[in-house]
Amino acid sequence: MEAREYIESGILELYVYGLLTEPENLEVAEMAKKYPEVEQEILSIEKAIVALSSSFSPFHSVANFENIKARLELKHGKVVEMKPNSNRTQYIGWAAAVLLLLGLSYQTLELTKTKGVIATVGNEKNKIEREFAYLEKQNKETEKSLTIVRDIKNTAVTLGGQAVSPSSFAKVYWNKETKTTYIDAAGLPKPPKGKVYQVWALKLSPALTPTSIGLLNNFDDNDQKIFAVDLTVYAEAFGITLEPAGGSLSPTMEQLYTLGKV
Repeated sequence: MEAREYIESGILELYVYGLLTEPENLEVAEMAKKYPEVEQEILSIEKAIVALSSSFSPFHSVANFENIKARLELKHGKVVEMKPNSNRTQYIGWAAAVLLLLGLSYQTLELTKTKGVIATVGNEKNKIEREFAYLEKQNKETEKSLTIVRDIKNTAVTLGGQAVSPSSFAKVYWNKETKTTYIDAAGLPKPPKGKVYQVWALKLSPALTPTSIGLLNNFDDNDQKIFAVDLTVYAEAFGITLEPAGGSLSPTMEQLYTLGKV
C-alpha cells in the first residue's frame, strides 16, 4: 500500500485515538519509520486534536485531555479498511463532536455554578438592604423620641391607670408655647379590633370639659408608641379612653384607661 493511500485510509486517526489493536499499532509504527509523510501526518493529527481541545475547553490542558480520553475506555474490533475520503472525514468529525461535547458540558456546569452563586449573593444583598432600611427607620424614630423626651420646654404629664385597666399608664409631652403635644402610649395594651385610643385635653373647672386632641391610629405599626396629636391650646388634665374606630364626640368614661393632671 502506497504512503498516500495509507494516509487517506483513516487508520492514522484511529492510531492517534488509541483505537487499534497491538499488531495494527506496530504496523503503523513501521509505516511511519518507512515513510516520513506518514510520520508527519500522525503529528498533524495530534496537533489538530490538541487545538480542538484548547478551543472548546480552554481550562483543560493536553494532559487533562489525555486523561479524559483514557476514561472514555473506547474499544473497537479490528479495523476494516475503508474508502479514503469519506472515512477520513467521518473520524475527524467524530473527534470534533466528542471534544465539543466535553467542552460544552464543562462550560455548562461552570455556568450553572456561577448562576447559583450570583443568585445567592443577590438574595443576601437584598436581605441586608432590607435589614439596613429597617434599622435606619428605627434609628430615626428613636432619635425623634429622644428629642421629644429631652426637650426641656416640654411639660411631661404622667397618666395613671384607671378602674378599667389599673396596670395601664401613659405620658404626655406638651409644649405650652408651641402647643405641640406627643403621647407616649407604651404602657397601654393593644386595642381590640374595631377600637382605637382617643386622647382628651380636659378642663376641670368650673365643670369637666373634654376636648378631643386626636386618635392613636395604627397602634401596632408604631414600634416606638410615640404619637403626635393635635395642638393643645389649654389643658388642666389629660385622659385616654378606648373608643369605637373613628373616635367619639365625647369620652366613654367607662373605658377611661389613663388620667393625669398637668
